[in-house]
Amino acid sequence: MRSTESILVRPFRAADAASFHAAVLNSMDELCHWMPWCHPGYALTDAQARMAYCESAWSQASEFPLGIFDADSGEVIGGTGLNHITRLYRIANLGYWVSSRHTGRGVARTAARLAADIGFKELQFTRLEIIVLTNNLASQAVARALGARLECTARNRLYFQGQPHEAFVNSLVPDDMKVLLP
Repeated sequence: MRSTESILVRPFRAADAASFHAAVLNSMDELCHWMPWCHPGYALTDAQARMAYCESAWSQASEFPLGIFDADSGEVIGGTGLNHITRLYRIANLGYWVSSRHTGRGVARTAARLAADIGFKELQFTRLEIIVLTNNLASQAVARALGARLECTARNRLYFQGQPHEAFVNSLVPDDMKVLLP
């Protein structure tokens, strides 16, 4: 768990399902475009299944989904986490999304920074990648704000909405965080 004055980042729990569901409904148009697990008609049972998946992933260490919570109200305002893990090389992908009514306030940048700190300090990764479609300007801005290094534009790097697409490959290593965290 990590927090600032305004947000908290921690693993999802079963009790977060209703709040997660509300955040998804608030962001349906945007999320359905970017997130394969989101779909029109996303129901509370889908959110409950998602929370069960997140808890199972943590317990199996197959990936590390994290919720982004408002520090005052405790409501879910997004998600971040580490997935696509390559254990041999201690590499993971860092992803993030923020509920539409909370965008534009630096929440994604702050939450991703906190997730990266967990990834490096607790989970012992030595490299985090942020793979961003070339048309996802918001995620590109977050990667830049984190101080991630743009390494290349990779052809057919992401399979998105049934087609292969170019994507920017950005990286963070532990030394990058010394600039961002005390």
